Amino acid sequence: MEQQSLPTSTTPETAHQPTRWAAKFFTIWSGQALSLIGSALVQFALVWWLTSQTGSATVLATASLVALLPNIVLGPFAGALVDRWNRRLIMIFADAAIAVATLGLLLLFALGQVQLWHVYAIMAIRSLGSAFHAPAMTASTSLMVPKSFLTRLSGMNQTLHGAINILAPPLGALLLTRLPTAGILAIDIATAIAAIVPLAFIAIPNPPRQVMQADGAQIQTSYWQDLGAGFSYVRHWHGLLGLILLAMMLNFLLVPASSLLPLLITRELHGGPTNLAWAETLLGVGTILGGILLSAWGGFHRKIITSLTGVIGLGIGILATGLLPAQGLHLLYLIYLWIGIASVIANGPLTAIFQSTIVPDMQGRVLSLIGAGATAMMPLSLLIAGPLSDALGMRAWYVGGGGACILVTLVAFFIRPIMHIEQNQQQSGTTPE
Repeated sequence: MEQQSLPTSTTPETAHQPTRWAAKFFTIWSGQALSLIGSALVQFALVWWLTSQTGSATVLATASLVALLPNIVLGPFAGALVDRWNRRLIMIFADAAIAVATLGLLLLFALGQVQLWHVYAIMAIRSLGSAFHAPAMTASTSLMVPKSFLTRLSGMNQTLHGAINILAPPLGALLLTRLPTAGILAIDIATAIAAIVPLAFIAIPNPPRQVMQADGAQIQTSYWQDLGAGFSYVRHWHGLLGLILLAMMLNFLLVPASSLLPLLITRELHGGPTNLAWAETLLGVGTILGGILLSAWGGFHRKIITSLTGVIGLGIGILATGLLPAQGLHLLYLIYLWIGIASVIANGPLTAIFQSTIVPDMQGRVLSLIGAGATAMMPLSLLIAGPLSDALGMRAWYVGGGGACILVTLVAFFIRPIMHIEQNQQQSGTTPE
């Protein structure tokens, strides 16, 4: 990989950050939070409509794939554009495109003309918009927020997502008793506007391009060169590549635990839908508590230790779930509260590591690659976990996956490039902290 240079004056913690960063950033953050709430309500409403209209598990599975595939297939290509274009305009355009598409679906619902493929199309458009918006927002955050606050901010984001996961289903159900589906879509459009307005008035810094000649002159690169540079950047930084592969492996091991939980409760623990609801609610409560804890604490001085400790906690929780006795439903509630807390401790610092160590003008590409890789593990692991659990029993994946999660993470503690990722940015061509 061609050596690049990043002057110390352009690191995320020193340049491009306004003196009063908090007021500007949290104004944007609040708008985005409202938009997330609107998106969660729409997701609930559309899934409910698909369920009530078709009652087909195949339809619901197809909808899930439609919502995942644009991120998996197009995410890495979108990331290169995020690094080339103005990130603030990307977020505005992505939010606006999703709002316009949702408006089209609203009109179809209002006219009684909506068809199944219309819903699939809107889900795909929303996923494509997210493929641009998510890396643009995450990459912009590292240029607006001091490095010392990134882990706490990740905790706040986890708290927000936990609260939305708890509140969106009952709120969506309540609204559907009082509003038609078109009314829920209108709420999402309003929250999208709330996200766009702050972006229209608050500047977001764009990173300087890092591809330069020896005399300091900037090289004009093509889109395909930028895309290839993103893959090369990850491949040549062993610590980053190892951490990404570790995250993908853990996602593969842990994702089926959520999908198989209803069957575990009914077949092994002799419970019902109320027990499932309690477990999922306490998972959300744990996420909120973990987010509050991480926001206040900030984690260990080395973020990677905090993250790996959280992953071990996740593995312990999944393993304990698989070892529950048949009368262990109440213990399941405590375990899922624990899993919620551990998931935040694992994921929050990991995001902060990526934001604080990856060169700013590479973050769109790298974060998109990470997101696509992690998302791709979801359908792959489910395809394997389903038949395996049918053959070996529901507990097999929990015991095997939880145990493997602990083992893999313990091994990671002895992999030097991963453990020193926060100190070895210079290996990727950036200036060390």
